[in-house]
Amino acid sequence: MVEANPPSSDGESTLTDSTLRTAHMGSSAANSSILLTNSPGKENLHVSPPSTANYGDENACSAPRNVSHDRPTEPPYHILSHSQKWRLVCLVSIAGSFSPLSSNIYFPAIEEISLQLRVNASLVAITITVYMIVQAISPSLWAPISDSSGRRITFGITLAIYTAANLALAFTSNFPMLLVLRGVQALGSAATISISAGVIADIATPGERGGFMGTNAGTRMISQAVGPVLGGLLTAKWGFRSIFWLLFAQSSCVLMLLIVFLPETHRRIAGNGSTPLRGIHKPVWYWLRPPPSWKGVKTIKQPVVSSLSLKAQFAPLMHIFQKDIFVLLAWGSLIYTIWSMVTSSTTTVLLHSFPGLKQWQIGLCFIPNGCGCILGSTCTGWLLDRTFSRVQAEHRQNTGIPEATNIKEIRTFPFERARLRFMPYFSLCFVISTALYGPSFELNDLNRYFAANLVASLGLQFMIAFTATAIFSINSTLMVDYFPDGAASATATNNLVRCLVGAAGVSVIQPLIQAVKIRNAFLILTGVVVIFSPLLWVQWKYSAQWRMERERQKLSN
Repeated sequence: MVEANPPSSDGESTLTDSTLRTAHMGSSAANSSILLTNSPGKENLHVSPPSTANYGDENACSAPRNVSHDRPTEPPYHILSHSQKWRLVCLVSIAGSFSPLSSNIYFPAIEEISLQLRVNASLVAITITVYMIVQAISPSLWAPISDSSGRRITFGITLAIYTAANLALAFTSNFPMLLVLRGVQALGSAATISISAGVIADIATPGERGGFMGTNAGTRMISQAVGPVLGGLLTAKWGFRSIFWLLFAQSSCVLMLLIVFLPETHRRIAGNGSTPLRGIHKPVWYWLRPPPSWKGVKTIKQPVVSSLSLKAQFAPLMHIFQKDIFVLLAWGSLIYTIWSMVTSSTTTVLLHSFPGLKQWQIGLCFIPNGCGCILGSTCTGWLLDRTFSRVQAEHRQNTGIPEATNIKEIRTFPFERARLRFMPYFSLCFVISTALYGPSFELNDLNRYFAANLVASLGLQFMIAFTATAIFSINSTLMVDYFPDGAASATATNNLVRCLVGAAGVSVIQPLIQAVKIRNAFLILTGVVVIFSPLLWVQWKYSAQWRMERERQKLSN
């Protein structure tokens, strides 16, 4: 399924005797040397390729070397073709979709579970809280392992745990068993989101990353859209245990696909894909059809696996206290919380406002939310790629940086301008949609204008989901830009903050609606977003400066 293409090796450069070699730029392993060549009437700029002697080692620096007349081209960021990258992204995105699917498919079955297990529905709701808490913490435990030991082995372990939990849940006979196994289910599924982000960072250039991250988020949102519908239909036909049988079958198939087709992508272990893999890092497919670039390689490099200490395990959490990261996570978490409050209150609000709706109809009412999430992530990924390419071209033109230079080596590159350009527009649409959402249930006589009010409310849910997911995609992509070598840990940190704040919001939305009614509840939430909106200005104006200060401090240490 995933087959690598050999890197190109053509390209020559003619040099004269008058040369000037510049120092190493950035903290990347690649050492680019800029050579100014004087010739009659003009000045030529040549860039020599990076040394590949220590490929994948961030701290390696190339020793000075003699200038050669035959200069090989710089190795590609990854040897996989663009179509092969897309197939790999789709595979890991499907694996990462189990976390939201397991959460949303469960909602329509709460009443049935309370009847079957003979417990109060409020107790069954506790299993949702447990799932969300473990969902927040789990990626922070697994992501450092992924960043140190590799994506493939961590993917396999977490999906195996998730598959086993689904099988056990299919035989649930009492409430304590359900409570514990839901936590185990979240322990295995939640980390797949951050690990899939790590795979994308391993194989994608910054210019490709926006589209891949959008696809990754969009795939998860598809499961979020169809989850409640599937849960309602399965529960009505075969009971709540059929939900877990379906999840068991799906996760088993995806686990087998990962074992067969997913190669190790961590750049410390696999480099740009041209380093031959062995053992657990090598997929079954590569045993049958190894990449062409592996041919002729006689010595297989020993995989570099970092030791994982307790300090290293929790080091990514310290990023929260960096100024640029804090502002980024604060705004993203606030938007995520409001969106979660809208989603979690949908069933209650609809039953209160439209008591004639049946359970399967309520499940269908989640579709606009899911469609908004899907379109929001895919459209934003396309916009991010286009904007990044435009800003990259402008930056190269203004600074004279040649095309051969890897953009991630340029510390002055305005990642924030490339990623945050559309953030104010999405945020404004989100505020307007949230402000109108609550009143849409109360503006008219519901019995007289039943259809119109339902359409208006669900249409606003679509807009809230679209804009919220767009903001999530921008935040997630920028976090990966900040930490390309620790993308899984960065995504896990993002997930931890969002889910914990979101869990707090979900716990108060029902009491808030009961206290002040639907209209006022969402007007209050809109006011909270407006109060914190200056974070957007702070992010645009100061994030680049704070990022460079953070990177200089890291280098000095």
